Amino acid sequence: MTTLTTTDALAAFCTAAARAPYVTVDTEFLRERTYYSKLCLVQLAYPGDGETDAVLVDPLAEGLDLAPLYALFRDVGVVKVFHAARQDLEIFAIEGDTIPEPLFDTQIAAMVCGFGEQVGYETLVRKVARAQVDKSSRFTDWSRRPLSDAQKVYALADVTHLRAIYEYLAAELDKSGRKAWVEEELDILRDPATYRVAPPEAYHRLKMRNPSPRTVALARELAAFRESYAQANDVPRNRVFKDDALLELAGLKPKDASELGKARLLLREARRGEIADGILAAVAAGQAIPKEDLPVPPKQKGREQINGALADLLRVLLKTKAEQAGVAPKLLASSSDLDDIAAGARDGDWARGWRLKVFGEDALRLCAGEIALACKGHDVQIVPL
Repeated sequence: MTTLTTTDALAAFCTAAARAPYVTVDTEFLRERTYYSKLCLVQLAYPGDGETDAVLVDPLAEGLDLAPLYALFRDVGVVKVFHAARQDLEIFAIEGDTIPEPLFDTQIAAMVCGFGEQVGYETLVRKVARAQVDKSSRFTDWSRRPLSDAQKVYALADVTHLRAIYEYLAAELDKSGRKAWVEEELDILRDPATYRVAPPEAYHRLKMRNPSPRTVALARELAAFRESYAQANDVPRNRVFKDDALLELAGLKPKDASELGKARLLLREARRGEIADGILAAVAAGQAIPKEDLPVPPKQKGREQINGALADLLRVLLKTKAEQAGVAPKLLASSSDLDDIAAGARDGDWARGWRLKVFGEDALRLCAGEIALACKGHDVQIVPL
């Protein structure tokens, strides 16, 4: 097992990898006590079966610069293969301002190829690579050095087996003609905005029930302060204050430290100092917004709006279409999507691209009364009306 600890060694490996058709990539990181992930290890492999084609890169090694790796990521002649890539890509997008291209995510490809929803790496290793993954080092503090041999073996397996998985899934996509389906899914991962939360938009993550416009405005200002503080101090947003405390503050509307002290859900550390000052300033800003400029509360989808019988029929249709296409139902539409359709929605991911062809068109036809569902033996059939 080779661990690269110098920039020159990393550059030599990346030069060799640039001659390969693809390179598999994984990372190990910590995030429990920080806002941004702390990159602790990078695993890389390209096609081959020798000791030099799969390595560990130690980003914690003194003086090591990841510039050669980012150059490889920008080399469009080499496919960069990940499994469940989002968190890995976030690290590279934030630390290196780079999103690998071209990109391939085996979890997305596996869903398109009929392996089910959010299939795990271990499942693919077992079913495709016909191997087993040693789980003994799963819960590891990857920032500690030195790494044990067991930890290194565990980490390296995340990219060595990935080679066989990628080659199998790529061949399956070529045969089925569904490569474009995967490319559509990857567009979100390619977008730099996916990995950066703008503080003014942070309130969209909150779950508010029937809020007033003023409550939304207060929640927006509080969430923006929390996000800015968390980013600037590199601490998890929930370490500043949690969502339930934020919503309590939006209802309490404290004007000073005395009123702030009445918040039951606020952490002790947030009742004083910079955080307390930020909370009071955010509340004041939310209260100062003129009535005509208040944000519009998100539309609440009441149960009375949803045609329950139609939603049930859509679930049957979704299962039928997913089985026919050999893809995970969740990849076509979520349960929430089906409720939205039954409530009259006519826009969403399900209504665009390949999803529209596979499921969306028939969903709309079912809502319009143009088709019906019939059972023949064990099969559900779509019947034109």
